[in-house]
Amino acid sequence: MSEIAAAPTLRNQPERAGIRRLMLFFALVYLTEGIGQSDGLIAQPLNYYLKQVYQWTPVQITAFLTVLNLPWFLKPLYGVVSDFLPLFGYRRKAYLLLSNGLAAAAYFAIAGSATPGTLVFLLLLAVYGMAIASTLCGAVLVENGQKFNANAVFVNQQQLWFNVAAILTSLLGGAFVQWMMPLTAVHAAAAIAGIAPILVIFGTLALIEEDKTTVSRSEFTEGVASLIAAFKARRLWVIAGFLFFFYFSPGIDTPVYFYMTDHLKFSQAYIGVLNAIGALGWIAAALFYRFYLEDLSSKTLLNLSILAAVLATFAYIFMVGAVTAALVHLCYGAASMMTVVAMFGLAADHCPKRVEAFVFAAMIAVTNIAAAAADNVGSYLYEHVFHSEIYPLVLVAAAVTVLNFALVPFLGLASEAAPVKRPRWRKPAGPS
Repeated sequence: MSEIAAAPTLRNQPERAGIRRLMLFFALVYLTEGIGQSDGLIAQPLNYYLKQVYQWTPVQITAFLTVLNLPWFLKPLYGVVSDFLPLFGYRRKAYLLLSNGLAAAAYFAIAGSATPGTLVFLLLLAVYGMAIASTLCGAVLVENGQKFNANAVFVNQQQLWFNVAAILTSLLGGAFVQWMMPLTAVHAAAAIAGIAPILVIFGTLALIEEDKTTVSRSEFTEGVASLIAAFKARRLWVIAGFLFFFYFSPGIDTPVYFYMTDHLKFSQAYIGVLNAIGALGWIAAALFYRFYLEDLSSKTLLNLSILAAVLATFAYIFMVGAVTAALVHLCYGAASMMTVVAMFGLAADHCPKRVEAFVFAAMIAVTNIAAAAADNVGSYLYEHVFHSEIYPLVLVAAAVTVLNFALVPFLGLASEAAPVKRPRWRKPAGPS
């Protein structure tokens, strides 16, 4: 795909109504994912529980919870199953309903569990449900985003509402840890997280319109041909390599949590507030993107996101107290939003027809694998190389991120057509 096609004009009421339904669906799904993912409401209570009750170190916690990344690594498998095997006649809806049901049941079971082994097993089931649902949501995004030339807009909508949820979960998770016993905080978070997937079940039934389909020989052959073509597409491999390298920069999230707890002596409640401030940065950047950056070319947006990531990572050098920590988290959140819109928008724009779920899930899986490896590398460097000092790790992470500027030309984005003015779904583009 050497050019991005011009967007179709939204001329009639059904098209505008369809866009509004999709925007509402993505808002609901990612509001729910912000609450229900393993790094959502339950994350801070679980980290605190393992740290305080079992006296685990950053490396132990990171290694123990790394198993929760497995379901996200398998997203391409869920995608190809959905692309090729309709369930009850639907490629997307039925899988969305079942996966969210699994996540809800697992979280409700966590609310009555205590040992680390049981907790991680049930949480793994919940994450499987969330990962499958996320894969199917990604397929809905790509199919409709390519139709309306609005992939980046849809990604931005997802991240906006994901971080609205992040603010709520950060504040609530911090309050749970501050005012409850460690295990009680985990149980309370799990009970609330279990409600979230149920909302997606209702949203899927009400907002997603999908025609029934059957498995036919011609459709299967067409799908296999598209899948083979995707594996042979050099540009997709280049994009996947770029995404991996970008997200492999040594992770600082877990080390920053330990540094704020052990060195800066922040309370768990204030750490929750900082997470909420970071999410506020995401929201501010999402709104800024919606009104001012939607029409940037992919290449410009990528370079801008890399610059923002470098500056925001380097800003942790100045985190010496409560006020500076708040400012740094705000900037880091804004930069992270720019990164996600640029990277995921790039991936969605280049997904081949008929295997959208598989290819987009594969791209996201690449980022998940890289991020998990980076978090382990970052935690190891923090504990064993830099002896619990955050500043050398920050410098290394920022320096590695800078290298991504040299990789952007290999994506071939300079040959793409000038960006097309994207349709503003909020305003009619013509008579209805």
